Amino acid sequence: MFKLTGKVLSLSAATLMVSSVISSAASMDDLIKAAKAEGQLTTIALPHDWCGYGEVIAGFKAKYPEITVNELNPDAGSGDEVEAIKANKDNKGPQAPDVIDVGLSFGPTAKADGLLMPYKVSTWDSIPDSAKDADGAWYGDYYGVLAFEVNKDLVKEAPTDWADLLKPEFANSVALAGDPRASNQAIQAVYAAGLSGGAAAGEAAGTAGLDFFKKLNAAGNFVPVIGKTATLAQGQTPILVTWDYNALSGRDTLKGNPPVDVIVPKTGVVAGVYVQAISAFAPHPNAAKLWMEYLYSDEGQVGWLKGYCHPIRFNDLAKNGKVPADVLAKLPPAESYAAAAFPTLDEQGKAKEAITKNWDAVVGANVK
Repeated sequence: MFKLTGKVLSLSAATLMVSSVISSAASMDDLIKAAKAEGQLTTIALPHDWCGYGEVIAGFKAKYPEITVNELNPDAGSGDEVEAIKANKDNKGPQAPDVIDVGLSFGPTAKADGLLMPYKVSTWDSIPDSAKDADGAWYGDYYGVLAFEVNKDLVKEAPTDWADLLKPEFANSVALAGDPRASNQAIQAVYAAGLSGGAAAGEAAGTAGLDFFKKLNAAGNFVPVIGKTATLAQGQTPILVTWDYNALSGRDTLKGNPPVDVIVPKTGVVAGVYVQAISAFAPHPNAAKLWMEYLYSDEGQVGWLKGYCHPIRFNDLAKNGKVPADVLAKLPPAESYAAAAFPTLDEQGKAKEAITKNWDAVVGANVK
């Protein structure tokens, strides 16, 4: 609730209460007025070249020029963001973040520590249940899926699913973008291979993924090198398993030399998701809520997509024809993402333990 004092909206303690989904234009108008009265939004850890954030922030500024966006430490990590909330609980100055964008695991822990303000945006129902806190404390914003980045000069017929990687024509070709004993990206790739084979989510998929890579290594197809765009271009790792947004960025960087295909596998489509949240101590709680409304609007979601990060509402946008044709043309087919699985923290934890502890014994490839 907002209390009017002349022409200026002052904020009552009720602004810190849990907000339900905005259901009318009138309530959205109230939020906009309250946010403009605050006049500022403080973000943290949003580099402009990450997920199209430069354009997203510019879009918010253009829509709400009365609100100044104060950007803290663009290169901070998720842990730094949470610490910034803790360090500024009693600080209403410019160093106190209103909002955070963090890795999935940081959402539940920050909620448990009482650091987050629950809020449900008006598009709440189109956010998958598996990617949001039921109480609205945190919610998925964008994700990537594991994909195959393929050097088309060296690979004439690209693989379309995990099982294809075992084919003899892919000898000395397949690499991971990290060491599966330490890299989350590589761990998730092994997990995805296990899911593709029909294993249940969690430890079973991790174990099955190890068995798959054991076969891949025994066949001579696995290259024990941490793959990058450069190694793909040089021919050392002609097929690289990596997050799709990294693969698409790599494709653009190479500018056709060599030409690159980015393929989302038919099965075992695993998503790695980031989440948004509002600080429980936000100096500008209404500006924070309005920022969330913008991010989860069609406009904000497409902004991330232009940066090759799939917005959490992607399936809903694609189904309703809300993704511009020129943006879609740069991406793998929309239907490739329809079956994306969002592993829970528990499933990720169990799979990670199985993979990191048993990689050496089962696969025996020293990735470096």
